[in-house]
Amino acid sequence: MMALVLVDIQNDFLSGGALAVPRGDEVVEVTNRLVDQFELVVATRDWHPANHGSFASQHEGSQIGDVIDLNGLEQILWPDHCVQDTPGAAFAAGLRIDRAERVFPKGTDPEIDSYSGFFDNAHRKSTGLGDYLRQRDVDAVCIVGLATDYCVKFTALDSLREGFKTTVVLDGIRGVEVEPGDVDAALQELRDAGVRLAHSADCA
Repeated sequence: MMALVLVDIQNDFLSGGALAVPRGDEVVEVTNRLVDQFELVVATRDWHPANHGSFASQHEGSQIGDVIDLNGLEQILWPDHCVQDTPGAAFAAGLRIDRAERVFPKGTDPEIDSYSGFFDNAHRKSTGLGDYLRQRDVDAVCIVGLATDYCVKFTALDSLREGFKTTVVLDGIRGVEVEPGDVDAALQELRDAGVRLAHSADCA
């Protein structure tokens, strides 16, 4: 069975959000067209404590975009975003989140970031997503959401490592593009790893 995985389609990544992804709002319509085509839909969401170590505000003298060492891992510093129980952490208005059978929070540990929906960035702790999919007899996943060059990319790579045939929906993702070319580089990395890149019409 193939499952649809919705990655971090949250207000802070949409227009007007704290970490808005250019044209990020466009993934909502694509996702809503897809959800009824899948027997199983799950979602991930950034769910940070207010003191998360990936926030520039937590490091005196640092600015958004700086790269630091955070407990042994290279960490880009972001604006405060998707703080637990704030409007920015809520799912996008109009998103068919009702079709998601389960939501997997990530980024809950202030000491480490979690781009992937499966693990934190050091693979020290699992979110439980992989085990859940296996329990549901899933052997393939289709991924939509935000952002291409971060959480979508790392979720897709971990999906492959977890043994799932993995498809990323090109019209259902958008990228941050901190540096020019980041999105193209991310897509090439996914191709090279064996992720299938497809459009929504060819996904289900």
